[in-house]
Amino acid sequence: MINNSLKIVFANATLALLLLGFAVPAQASSTFRCNSKLVSLQASTHEVQSKCGAPMEQAHLGYKQLTNEYGHTHEVGIEEWVYGPKGGMYYFLRFEGGYLSKISSSR
Repeated sequence: MINNSLKIVFANATLALLLLGFAVPAQASSTFRCNSKLVSLQASTHEVQSKCGAPMEQAHLGYKQLTNEYGHTHEVGIEEWVYGPKGGMYYFLRFEGGYLSKISSSR
């Protein structure tokens, strides 16, 4: 009986530790260093790829409607590129309309 209770406690503790490991929040940044080069928000997809090379993963996430200062709306594509692992970190670069709009990282 004690053996089974101990197994359950151990299984629950292991599960809790695993869930905590996956709960590490992503961190946002305004620059991304790849090799000896640096890319910043608003860089084009072409600039990022020429400085950093091809991403390990690339996904088209859909479209977003934007309204400019004159009230005109237009649709832009949204992509996410993934680089890494670098030092155990994965870097997620989001592009809206072909320009870097968000940089985040996660373990």
